[in-house]
Amino acid sequence: MFDKFFRITEKGSTVKTELLAGLTTFLTMAYILAVNPGIMSDGGMPFAGAFLATALAAGFASILMGLYANYPVALASGMGLNAFFTYTVVFGYGLSWQAALSAVFVSGVLFLLISLTGVRKVVINAIPSQLKLAIGAGIGFFIAFIGLKNAGIVVSNPATYVTLGNFMTPAVALALFGIVVTVALLAKKVRAGVFFGMVITAVLGVVLGLAGVEGMPSLPTAVFSLNLDFSTVFAFTTGFEELLASPKLIVIIVTFLFVDFFDTAGTLVAVANRTNLINENGELENVDKALTTDAVGTIVGAALGTSTVTSYIESAAGVEVGGRTGLTSVTTGVLFLVAIVFAPILAVVNSTVTAPALVIVGILMAQQLGGVDWDDFTAAASGFVAVIMMVLSFSISDGIALGFITYVVAKVASGKAKDVNIVVWLLLPLFIIHYVIK
Repeated sequence: MFDKFFRITEKGSTVKTELLAGLTTFLTMAYILAVNPGIMSDGGMPFAGAFLATALAAGFASILMGLYANYPVALASGMGLNAFFTYTVVFGYGLSWQAALSAVFVSGVLFLLISLTGVRKVVINAIPSQLKLAIGAGIGFFIAFIGLKNAGIVVSNPATYVTLGNFMTPAVALALFGIVVTVALLAKKVRAGVFFGMVITAVLGVVLGLAGVEGMPSLPTAVFSLNLDFSTVFAFTTGFEELLASPKLIVIIVTFLFVDFFDTAGTLVAVANRTNLINENGELENVDKALTTDAVGTIVGAALGTSTVTSYIESAAGVEVGGRTGLTSVTTGVLFLVAIVFAPILAVVNSTVTAPALVIVGILMAQQLGGVDWDDFTAAASGFVAVIMMVLSFSISDGIALGFITYVVAKVASGKAKDVNIVVWLLLPLFIIHYVIK
């Protein structure tokens, strides 16, 4: 039944591989169950309510992505967008968290409308093929940087901006061990090397923690937790009046739209490049269904009480384990739902454990740079800008936008303006307006 519905054999996978891939994706994303409620609660939202909303929204959207679009892409509340929600909309603009949820809901409805009309599909397919490869690779560097930062391998420095962390710190040393082990597993062509690398790292960390080493993953103090808080569900309905009265209304909605649009575009392009979901015309298969799912996820997430739900680049971890169909994302979604009552167990999966997976996935995704025609300066310039700005601006959407702008400039300067897709021309002023507003 699974094989026929998800076309597993046709995609060159197996049910076992898909389930393992879904578990791997969940483990690399599980941090959002702690991080997102923490950020949302800073803005006044009840932590328990934000946790429940985060888990429910991620579970619903990921399962929908698998059943409807058959993509191995999981979804959850987006990092960056949740920070904008709390620290800009609530703190900066002085709105309540209920009004901020109303803004998320409105942006989700707008997303759904432009998805159903095919606008989002047209935009994503209009991205030049060379730039698609660079975007995929750039996201690889981006998530590797996140992994290195979360593990403390790379830290901030007032003089040099970033520098190496203290390798003698137990947590950092454990993360380095995990990276080495995972590299060795993949070098030996162990198919689920990323997953097994995480397991080995977690087990060693727990053992060291029991031996008294600080900063290690700890065994859970409980197995079940039924602390369910539904106070955020439909809370968005009470914030519309406040939102409509805000002079920052347009800025808020446009920002939610812009960041989610291009974060999702980058994620889908990156995953599609690794799973042969791009056809001979350079277009993503079934992308309209994937985009519709993303929009519906945001609407449902706002109704439940969480910030913008978006496609997660951590899905690439499951793809590298072998996930090729929607069964991967369905598995991830089910695990998010199960996590609601098994939340204490997730204490084992901390940033030190997931860091090696993110770094290794970054390495694998960076291989897409080999497909960029570096002898073509337009491709080289736009690709380079997209890659480096994703990392240095810590924003996938900014990397894509600046890569687009560079592409147009290079094409015009080389006398090949007619080669620029009309959709790209239409996007150019939107990018400029975005930066003026920003």
